[in-house]
Order: sequence, then structure tokens, then C-alpha cells
Amino acid sequence: MADIKLFDIKGIVQELPSKQVAVEKDLQKLLEENMQTFFGVTFLKPEYRITNGRMDSIGIDENNCPVIFEYKRSVNENVINQGLFYLDWLLDHKADFTLLVMQELGKEKADNIDWSMPCVICVANDFTKFDEHAVNQMQRNIKLVRYRKFGDDLIALEHLNAPQVQPITYDEQQSKSVKKNSGKDKIFKESFADAGEKNQNIFYTIRDYVMSLGDDIAENQLKYYVAFKKAKNFVCVEVYQSHIICHLKVNPDTVELVPGLIEDVRKKGHWGTGDLRLIIKSIEDFEKLQHLIAKAYSEN
Repeated sequence: MADIKLFDIKGIVQELPSKQVAVEKDLQKLLEENMQTFFGVTFLKPEYRITNGRMDSIGIDENNCPVIFEYKRSVNENVINQGLFYLDWLLDHKADFTLLVMQELGKEKADNIDWSMPCVICVANDFTKFDEHAVNQMQRNIKLVRYRKFGDDLIALEHLNAPQVQPITYDEQQSKSVKKNSGKDKIFKESFADAGEKNQNIFYTIRDYVMSLGDDIAENQLKYYVAFKKAKNFVCVEVYQSHIICHLKVNPDTVELVPGLIEDVRKKGHWGTGDLRLIIKSIEDFEKLQHLIAKAYSEN
């Protein structure tokens, strides 16, 4: 895997050597205290004990999905299989996590937990050449993050993989068989099934464009929307019968707003993350607006 090199360009240019943290607990404490900044995750609890082990850190991300953090302390430690075990345990013990969220963040947050895309983030000073291959073969939402410490004040986090979920495909018979939600809000699969072939194809066009922006992008199909993310979401997409909505992590003050097309939703409740809303009703709308999606990608 390629190494990150950092240079001090004040005066004589010189390379800053990278190093491991002196004590792994220091790294864990740094990431826990700044989990929202680094990963878009709200930290819940360190050393979360379960029946057959202890998760290093646990949190809930910006999509309300559970996130498990495991810190690899030696090259030979099998932290990936360990994280996979914890992920399966969590899916079998949803009530335990729901109670934890309720205790730490309140009932409303606990009621909105999304179990469609729980995640394991493995953090280490390095991984073997087999680790990324193993994760890709598992086809589970496991992310590898390599850290590099430079001096006392700088740290770099390199995301080595972008886990992909099974692509969403249009199938008329499957669409007809989607079980309807008895609640007020349709889940994404229902909305997608009802959207019709035209809007489904527009979604595919948007998805293809988004995924072409870089090889560091993961597509996560969540309960009510699809999130495209690097370390954090940069665009969230909803598909409906009459239009498609994209929420972008772009400051609305930096773009020209157009009612019914480009809107500021900082004061409006909505699914997904991002303060700028795009309302797309045709391929032509998308072609006019795709530069804003590229802007969201480059700024996040």
C-alpha cells in the first residue's frame, strides 16, 4: 500500500517522519473525543462489554446506524474477524444497543436507529496486503483506516477501502412484490419500486456519475435514502414518483438558489444529511445540477 509523505515547506523543505502513537490508548482517546470530526459518528461508550468480549469503542453515525471501532495493536492481530464477530453479535442484540442509545442520547434518537447499514471501522498504523483483500471478499460493511502521526500536532487518517453494498437494480416483478409499509413514510425500497422506470433510470444516471467522481466512494442504501460517502456523507438521494431529491453537504450561501430546483433546507426537517436540496425531475435537470454534486464531493 502506498505511504503518505508529509513535508514542511517553511524555509528548507524537509519530510516529516511518521510514527506510531506511543500508547494505543492515546489514539483511542483521541478518536473517541473527536469521533464526530473524524468520522461523522457520535461517540457512545468505550470498552463496551458483551457476553464474549469487549468492543473498543461504539457510536452511532450521521445516518443513525451503529458503528463499532476496533484498534489494531499489532500486525498479527486479527482485528477484522474480531470486528465481524462483534457486528454479528450487535445484529443479534439490537435491544442492548437501543437501550444504550436511549440512555446516552434519549428516546427519540433510539427510535430512529437504522439497522440497514451497521459498520465496523478498523483503525491501525498499518495493515497487511491481505487485509483489504479479505474485507472485499467478505462483502460486509467493514472499513480499514490507517493512521499516521507526524510530530506532536498532526495526524493523517487514510481510508483504504470503500465498502460497497449490493447494487440496486430495477426488476419489475421484484418491485411489485415489495411489502408496503403501514407507516406514513415509505422506506426507500418502496419509494423506488413506486417511482416508475423513468425516475429509476435517472437515479442510475445520478449514481453512475457520483461513483465516477472517485474510487473512495461507498454507496449505502439506508432505510429512507441512499447515502454516498467518503469518510462522511456528501450526497443523500431519495427517489419518488414525480421527482428525485438530493441533499448535498454544500453551504447554501455559496450557490445561487432557484425555488423548486436548488433550495436551502437548513431550517427544514428532511431525511439524509446536507443543507442544500436539489429537486431533479428530468435528465436535463440533472445535467444542469451535476456540478453541485461534484462540488459536494470535492469539499468533503
